[in-house]
Amino acid sequence: MITFILGLALLIIGGTIYGRITERVMKPTDDPTPAVSMGDGVDFVPMKKWRNALIELLNIAGTGPILGPIQGILFGPVAFITIPIGCVIAGAFHDYMTGMISVRNRGEQTPDLVRRFLGKHMYAVYNVFVCLLMLLVGVVFIYTPGDLFVTQILGQDNSAANPTLWIVYGAIFAYYILATLLPIDKIIGRIYPLFGAILLVSAIGVFVGLFTKGYPLTELWNASAAGYPFQTNFIPMFFVTVTCGICSGFHSTQATLISRTISREDEGRVTFYDMMILEGFIAMTWAAAAMGALGSGLADVDMIKGSATLVVGIVAKDMLGTVGGIIAIIGVIVLPITSGDTAFRSLRLILGDALHMDQSKKRNALTLALSLFAVAAVLLFWAKGNPTGFNIIWRYFSWANETTVVFVLAMIAVYMQRNKMPYLMAVVPGTFYMYVVSAYILNAKIGLNIPWIISYIVAAVLSFAYAFAVIRVGKNNS
Repeated sequence: MITFILGLALLIIGGTIYGRITERVMKPTDDPTPAVSMGDGVDFVPMKKWRNALIELLNIAGTGPILGPIQGILFGPVAFITIPIGCVIAGAFHDYMTGMISVRNRGEQTPDLVRRFLGKHMYAVYNVFVCLLMLLVGVVFIYTPGDLFVTQILGQDNSAANPTLWIVYGAIFAYYILATLLPIDKIIGRIYPLFGAILLVSAIGVFVGLFTKGYPLTELWNASAAGYPFQTNFIPMFFVTVTCGICSGFHSTQATLISRTISREDEGRVTFYDMMILEGFIAMTWAAAAMGALGSGLADVDMIKGSATLVVGIVAKDMLGTVGGIIAIIGVIVLPITSGDTAFRSLRLILGDALHMDQSKKRNALTLALSLFAVAAVLLFWAKGNPTGFNIIWRYFSWANETTVVFVLAMIAVYMQRNKMPYLMAVVPGTFYMYVVSAYILNAKIGLNIPWIISYIVAAVLSFAYAFAVIRVGKNNS
């Protein structure tokens, strides 16, 4: 477990140091936050720091930091080093800076921030990506918790022919509608503490189980001999597979949502940066659990590739027994539900702003919300009725998730240049992710299906052009 423990040390120590550096760069002020100066009782509502932090964690921690790392462990123990480094210098930095920039710009959502700092043309392109991402997040986070509940809690088949499955989907839909429309402190702010307790109990339980059950974890120096199947094309494949546990564009939409409820700027590091570090811990824990299940024979490569949700149930029940395992599984079910609700809420706000709809009028908010849920329902029916439907949606979700990162880090870099901050903190991870998303979509079957060598060369050129363009835009506007 040396590699795993070293990775945890990198995550905790690195997060503590780099988080403080990032905060000093941003220099929190005593100016009134949007929650205080623009309170409307619906979206702009001051809430306590611990509640904001917990909501932010539950918003960003869907099934991504669980299912992604479970599949990502097929790349080997290098995941235990890559996840914490990426989380510290890219993911947590990305979340904190987005949230704080939003705080200083009247709680604007990410599309408005992109328009403000990158211009109307980039805003138009980004808006398409982020709306697609929010919709796919909503669909994925109905599908996965619904299937987990039916198979792991009820012990039933999760095929489209099972009426119980559709009842569960309907119940999740009903909750999402309420969470999307009601004031943020009425349902999300009240129910999340309970969800948070279940989440923390399940994550800590699995973490402790790694040691008490003695799960075998491969060391970095033994990776080649262990024969992990995904050891080629590490970049970009690993970073598209493990999205939410490292750096996720979806998180920027949630940080700007919470920017409307924090009462003081100095609450930002705990709320935005530290919660991403905690998500990195969740990702590390489930990656280790999957490796241990693989090494002990509880799971095999085909199971991890094709049905990572089954691995969740097997690991949880083996580590914690039947009752404890069910609690852990409920924690995993809670994660996507508490991300899906705010995904739809963010999508409603983003589209409402783009369409100039006054959403303080309940009729407008309801019309927009029901339209979004109708589209999501169609996609859900298609995914469930098509043998490869969900895998296609998941691949596009992962790619769109990382593509939005590229836009947001560019926005952060330009903001930092305007304010005389060390903007390379944003340009470097942004350029890296430009390379990742470009190389992936150029080669992928869902993309252009170009050979790897050509994809790598073109991606390198695009990444260089990205860095050059971001720095130039920043200088022209500083």
